[in-house]
Amino acid sequence: MGKVIAIANQKGGVGKTTTSINISTIFAKRGKKTLMIDADPQGNATSGVGIDKNVELSTYDVLINDTKIEEILQETQIKNLKVCPSTINLAGAEVELVSLEEREFRLKKKLDEIKDKFDYIVIDCPPSLGLITLNSFTAADSVLIPIQCEYYALEGLGQLINTINIVKQVMNPKLEIEGAVLTMYDARTNLSNQVVDEVNKYFENKVYKTVIPRNVKLSEAPSYGMPITIYDPKSKGAKCYEKLAKEILKANETKVNETKAKHMK
Repeated sequence: MGKVIAIANQKGGVGKTTTSINISTIFAKRGKKTLMIDADPQGNATSGVGIDKNVELSTYDVLINDTKIEEILQETQIKNLKVCPSTINLAGAEVELVSLEEREFRLKKKLDEIKDKFDYIVIDCPPSLGLITLNSFTAADSVLIPIQCEYYALEGLGQLINTINIVKQVMNPKLEIEGAVLTMYDARTNLSNQVVDEVNKYFENKVYKTVIPRNVKLSEAPSYGMPITIYDPKSKGAKCYEKLAKEILKANETKVNETKAKHMK
């Protein structure tokens, strides 16, 4: 049964899509059957792995129409990685979902049909807390939160955590916070270090040790339709995402082993 991780922060420009693309790629490279769902109308996660955004079927059809998700999935240049692509049509889904039955559960229902074919399903959420993000949270096992090392980094996080808690109470009792990852870190500034301290206080033991630095190669990679590990595997950004993915996988494997040990008692 695949673990579903929603990558979310309603603030734009925090490294959400970069994180989605790169951890999905690294999971796949490590032999995990991985699906990345692009749930952002901008479609940057789609083009970031080299898929054309002018596809006929997309995440929009998953949410609004009766299209089976398997009909939509695209193969990528990376072995073990498939993508559910996004197009600009998805921008209209927020309004169209309002009048539909079980509007918060539409993605979950489609994912339940294919979950057992993947080890990990990563959802790149839009930078908002609308119905597309609610669908992602309802379908997910956990939420991974990228936080930019900038002034006002924690602004709006209370609202995000509140939304996660409401979804947990009302729609998805198993939803939890996977972790917070600090992005765009610049060791030369006091501000970056202050943000690291603040986020560690806020999330306590839920912050990943790996911090993603500001890195030119990370910024360039999407324009070539490549994850950083393909565009420049020796770059600092690639090495840090390798470490982050390893950290996430290790934490999940530990949880699985603990659960198995409990059942054996």
